[in-house]
Amino acid sequence: MKIALVSAANSIHTRRWANALAERGHEVHVIYCSNHDFAFDCDEGKKIICKRLSFPAPLGYYLNAMQLKNYIMQQKFDIVNIHYASGYGTLGRLAGQKHALLSIWGSDVYDFPYQSKFNLKTVKKNLKYYNYLASTSQCMAEQTRKIDEIKKEIFITPFGVDVKRFRPANVERKTGYVIGTVKTLSYKYGIDVSIKAFAEMLKMLKENGKNEIADNISYEIYGKGEEKDNLIALIQELGLKEKVRLMGYVENSRLPEIINGFDVFCCTSRYDSESFGVAVVEAMACAVPAVTSDVDGFREVMENGKTGYVVRRNDHIATAKALYRLITEKDERLLFGENGRKRVIELYDWENSVDKMESIYDTMLKTE
Repeated sequence: MKIALVSAANSIHTRRWANALAERGHEVHVIYCSNHDFAFDCDEGKKIICKRLSFPAPLGYYLNAMQLKNYIMQQKFDIVNIHYASGYGTLGRLAGQKHALLSIWGSDVYDFPYQSKFNLKTVKKNLKYYNYLASTSQCMAEQTRKIDEIKKEIFITPFGVDVKRFRPANVERKTGYVIGTVKTLSYKYGIDVSIKAFAEMLKMLKENGKNEIADNISYEIYGKGEEKDNLIALIQELGLKEKVRLMGYVENSRLPEIINGFDVFCCTSRYDSESFGVAVVEAMACAVPAVTSDVDGFREVMENGKTGYVVRRNDHIATAKALYRLITEKDERLLFGENGRKRVIELYDWENSVDKMESIYDTMLKTE
């Protein structure tokens, strides 16, 4: 097929879809606003073509409409797949792409519509306009239907992981026990809650005479973001400078090695716009059990009490108790890790996700 992905080229998720589809032999064009450039290697020996539109977002979602329409008409694509129900969804609608597939991402239906009446009206228009809709999770599909009582089918296209890359492996440990997080340092991801939980867990370990574990445990946080200074201040305030380390941004290629260095993965996001939880699924694929908050995406991908623990969001005490249990109960930790790996292979194998997307494209071609 000849496929147009209308999506931000600087998103790792866009890149994964483009690469996967190109590896299947499709010709893929990634079309994006000018300020969503790069972070995408357009010369990977596959049929991937980058089309940079003239204007930057957010005005580019309106000003690029004619250019997008002309390019699609010129190229005669078999499939147009527009990602994000807000910005690029608006661009595609104004460019007349009614028969495209609109892939919903998360904040575009959880956060953006509720920021203003204009935003809500825009997303409603976009969701009504397209013939085909897709969501990465059931919970996000339900949220989409709440916005405007969407009656049409919403295809589910789980954003899976490469289980051959993300798999259990022995790596060199810096300390005896490591709790880890890989996430952007933003308020919405609740890393401050995880840090407070780690401090509380240390206290519990010492109170229960488990000083050897307390002396040999650390918390590693990978990522960059606007909350970095606040998190540094919190770490200092709690006296955790020797225990909690902000490790900085890490390339995706290194994630399997890093996650395999964790005993427990911790993710305490605050908002339901965490609608799938890729990082948690990657940890599960590496047989690392997780402690997460009860946002929609985590509740869907996790099995509470089987692959880890799902606790109330913004509750650092409950998070600490779950971390304490997994760190002190080795047999349970290993069992939950095995359960998580099995669940990912069954439900979230990336190859199966690409199969599902291709199947949707086939359905679209047959019904047009």
